[in-house]
Amino acid sequence: MANTLTSLIPIIYDGLDVVSREMIGAIPAVSRDSSLERVAIGQTVRSHIAPIVTATDIVPAVTPPNDGDQTFGFFDITIDKGKRVPIRWNGEEQKSLANGGPSYQAMLRDQWSQAFRTLANLIEQDIILKTIVAASRATGTPGTAPFGIAGDFSDFANAHMILDDNGAPVVDRQMILNSSAMANIRGKQSVLFKANEAGTDQLLREGIVGRVEGFDLHLATQTTQFAAGTGASYVLGAGSYPVGATSLALATGTGTVKPGDCIVLAGDPNVYVVVGPTGGVAAPGTITIGGPGLRQAHAAGDTVSLGASYRPNIAMSKSASRLVTRAPALPTDMTGQARDSATDRTTVTDPVSGISFEISEYLQYRQVQYEVAVVWGYNVTKSNNIALLRG
Repeated sequence: MANTLTSLIPIIYDGLDVVSREMIGAIPAVSRDSSLERVAIGQTVRSHIAPIVTATDIVPAVTPPNDGDQTFGFFDITIDKGKRVPIRWNGEEQKSLANGGPSYQAMLRDQWSQAFRTLANLIEQDIILKTIVAASRATGTPGTAPFGIAGDFSDFANAHMILDDNGAPVVDRQMILNSSAMANIRGKQSVLFKANEAGTDQLLREGIVGRVEGFDLHLATQTTQFAAGTGASYVLGAGSYPVGATSLALATGTGTVKPGDCIVLAGDPNVYVVVGPTGGVAAPGTITIGGPGLRQAHAAGDTVSLGASYRPNIAMSKSASRLVTRAPALPTDMTGQARDSATDRTTVTDPVSGISFEISEYLQYRQVQYEVAVVWGYNVTKSNNIALLRG
């Protein structure tokens, strides 16, 4: 029985190759910490942050300078999600398909593909939802897909402007696009698909959009419409609201203001994002906006207008967040070995997303069940380095 999964590895990777190159957009856009270590749901994983370094002058000397020590920062991420996909066959079903012949292998390959797709999509959704409610500011027009005007890259420029103003790193900038935004790029931005102007025929021949205006572009089909809150007639309550303030007291109005909502304050051209998970209100109270906070000072009584529902696109620095994936926890037996009733177990790593999936085999009464599983946690570490492009 120990070789059962070994013999299935080619079929498993065949299914993995199918799904890993489909619409996986958010996972490649964020920094990752993936390993085969096992963790439990609710466990905290500490991930490092590389420090900012400074350059020094080159001064000839007998020995090199006595420097170079660095202090790494860190942040903790809670593993809050764990999912599995089961695949089960019994002996009668296998016999009906020529005793495990080509038809059975093709069906099994497609089952692996669907399992990987399901888990990858759940991770994508988690990344997108948590990133939206941690953004700093927003640009774009709700209800109008970006990049809809031929030859106009203002949407790129405005997203860059927010990140530049917030001091985000200029390297490794990513843009996660929904299907409507990507359709406009593919269909209306001829400078990208005219090979003589773009310098490549990848978009024209293959539909591939790589790097544009300093952003690595990713298509994520898991972006869904964000339903705006019902808040109306709110104004800023008593207090001081200087540049950089992130806590805003809302008074007199009614309705909900949710994390992910976009707000505009009187006389201020900036669109601020309400951050979560508990930064909203359902009645007059205090909301929290993403860092670095207000771009201009405000006073009590200034009106607070709530933006409309939108379909998000995300511009961000890759280092603004971290995705941690691990193998699920197992019980330890009397000998100290971590195991359960699985008769075989292996791990396959998606070469595109970098996610490792654990595959287990459980022999049951006249049937066999395979399980594809992964646990993960995702956290935004720098709100300043994330902007929303609404559509």
